[in-house]
Amino acid sequence: MTLPSLLDHLRVIASSVDLPVTADFENGLADDPADVAANVTAASGTGIAGLSIEDAPGGPVAALYDEQLAIERIRAARQAIDADGTGILLTARCEAFLVGQPNLAMTIRRLAAYADAGADCLYAPGVRSLDHIGEIVRAVAPKPLNALVGADFATVAQLADLGVRRISVGGALARTAWTGFLAAAQEIADQGTFHSFARTVPHTELNELFAR
Repeated sequence: MTLPSLLDHLRVIASSVDLPVTADFENGLADDPADVAANVTAASGTGIAGLSIEDAPGGPVAALYDEQLAIERIRAARQAIDADGTGILLTARCEAFLVGQPNLAMTIRRLAAYADAGADCLYAPGVRSLDHIGEIVRAVAPKPLNALVGADFATVAQLADLGVRRISVGGALARTAWTGFLAAAQEIADQGTFHSFARTVPHTELNELFAR
């Protein structure tokens, strides 16, 4: 995705809802801290309430940025937000558990450094152990921790008891919808029946939701 297309996408979403919108800004669409800062400035003008910056470049190579570079990238994003005066929420992500480096100590060290560099909220997607999540909460306090729940391993109450302040579900709701779609299509193909349709939400109810 290019920066212009992403900015257009953010403007459409932010202007369409009354709720605050946080952008998944990936790696800031850049490697160099100065370029990250410029892109954050552009994104902050779209009407979003916050954005996240990852410490991995993404793509086919699963790796983290050098730790010092990753810290400088968060510091640059912080300075950009402070300079434009929008006050949007800056979330710093450590991608270690998503790129095959599930090192809790390293994750905590990086998140603590990102907090010191100016992140408002910390996020380590891929951590599923409640004990580990609790350790991270305590390590980054008083900064809030965001937890990713993309599987059935915790409840809202359990995470709240640990001190988690924000929960993301990533693509889980979309995958839930696609699971239902695929199951219904498979039923039609294999059995020639439409029993799955009996559990669908009526058109009128959906239209009422979209009209709000």
